[in-house]
Amino acid sequence: MLYAVISQDVENSLEKRMAVRPAHIDRLNILKNEGRLILAGPHPAIDNNEPGEAGFTGSLVVAEFDCLEDAQAWADADPYMASGAYESVVVKPFKKVLP
Repeated sequence: MLYAVISQDVENSLEKRMAVRPAHIDRLNILKNEGRLILAGPHPAIDNNEPGEAGFTGSLVVAEFDCLEDAQAWADADPYMASGAYESVVVKPFKKVLP
């Protein structure tokens, strides 16, 4: 089943994000290579794809997992959690309708 991993950043998270971004991207690439990643990306803090020092307010990942517990465990192990960049993470079942 698909799950949405909706993360909220702490204030001024950019430095914390950048410190562990390669490890974060590596985990996403594993999902992608396994054919389980639907989409992933951050929420810019301003109305711009490249927010610069404004940074990001959180992230969204939609991926396939066997169950909610597996999706939650994957989210909890994210390097952004360990670095303190994420304030919170919500994991919800997701039903893709379009496209």
